[in-house]
Amino acid sequence: MHPSRPAPKYRSLEGASFMSIPQSGSGPIQSRDDLVRHLSKGCRPRADWAIGTEHEKFVYDLKTHKPVAYDGKPGIRQLLEGMQRFGWEPLREGEHIIGLTQNGASLSLEPGGQFELSGAPVKTIHDTCAETNLHLDQTREVANEIGVGVLGFGFAPSWRLDEVPMMPKGRYKIMREYMPKVGGYGLDMMFRTCTVQVNLDFESEADMVKKFRVGLALQPITTALFANSPFREGRPSGFLSYRAQVWTDVDNARAGMLPWVFEDGMSFERYVDYALDVPMYFLYRDGKYIDMAGKSFRKFLAREIPEVAHIEPMLSDWADHLTTIFPEVRLKSFLEMRGTDGGLWRRICGMPALWVGLLYDSQSLDACWDLVKDWTAEERQALRDGVGKQGFKTPFRKATVHELSHRMLDIATAGLKRRAALDGAGMSEDGFLNPLRELVNRGYTRAEEMLKNYYGVWGKDMSHLFTEYNFL
Repeated sequence: MHPSRPAPKYRSLEGASFMSIPQSGSGPIQSRDDLVRHLSKGCRPRADWAIGTEHEKFVYDLKTHKPVAYDGKPGIRQLLEGMQRFGWEPLREGEHIIGLTQNGASLSLEPGGQFELSGAPVKTIHDTCAETNLHLDQTREVANEIGVGVLGFGFAPSWRLDEVPMMPKGRYKIMREYMPKVGGYGLDMMFRTCTVQVNLDFESEADMVKKFRVGLALQPITTALFANSPFREGRPSGFLSYRAQVWTDVDNARAGMLPWVFEDGMSFERYVDYALDVPMYFLYRDGKYIDMAGKSFRKFLAREIPEVAHIEPMLSDWADHLTTIFPEVRLKSFLEMRGTDGGLWRRICGMPALWVGLLYDSQSLDACWDLVKDWTAEERQALRDGVGKQGFKTPFRKATVHELSHRMLDIATAGLKRRAALDGAGMSEDGFLNPLRELVNRGYTRAEEMLKNYYGVWGKDMSHLFTEYNFL
């Protein structure tokens, strides 16, 4: 596909999930019911379901293998300005370009300059992979001109925290100051992690609840499948997914496995009550961020915070707030699957393919629920706690995560085949699972492959990583 050719486009997901871009909303909040409706309006007939894939990448200087600053040469601003030749429209915060939009998609920046494509909602995995490949073509052209490379890992493999520059966004200044107060890894999450996630629809509240529960239960399995971050500051970290370890202590008031989702009474209202009590980060007014770190949205809504009692709560505030909640599965007017490391290019399309096969086919969703419905909260948490270090070897009952991965892939394959969404050559979406099948069939993760190279052919020289795994 030529770099200037637009990717397939369909309707936009409501409140598109661009974490680092201010959200839109429609008017003031009149009551709690408005917050519930904001979520429930995501219910859509199956024929209208879409797939939105997001992936973050580390950008680094080809000469030094260090992260690049916003205004440097090479720099992030250069990258964003260069992408405008392909029809991307700039988003600005003050004098700075902080993102780009086009046809329902967004290019945005995470705090440390991680470069993210938030893809437009599309109908098939073929479409999302075409969009991803187009993005690669465009990024390659600009990156080669300015002298940067791009890596897909869950955690920055060799950079110290003090080496990573902060992007010029007001919300990140607030978060940087607040994070160390609530967890040990918050700054690492902001500046040194990357993920791939997929955003998926539901047709009813009951469908949302079932998908939410299945997604939470199986999220640790996908963490193992995509484990791709064994290094920290140039040395093995002791983990296969150090990103997974980071998320164990970022801010547990807004993260984790949400065991209450499996309790009777789970609903849109239950999620609203949870989110109302998650501490806020900010309000956004007149192009500026107001520091609200640690304050309750519930109290903001009730006008009980004196310094902002004069500010009318808006639905855009609620939409912003929902983007600052970080559980393993996140609910907006769609569901976000959030448990995987950033990865190699050919595996990016495998992640949405896996979840579409599991959740967008009724028989597959039923099979997944049958698999996980009797797992206890303690078992689900033990899986989440174990996979970052043990990967496929994580024990579960009388089996391992490796065996559960086999089962997931079988269910997803059958689901994708039943979807029968074929490309122009008659190929099924299940071909995008091939990179995952290779991993499961060989029985060890990409992270373990890297560690083998590190101790073997690389001779503990991390420079090989930047040449062998550069996307471009």
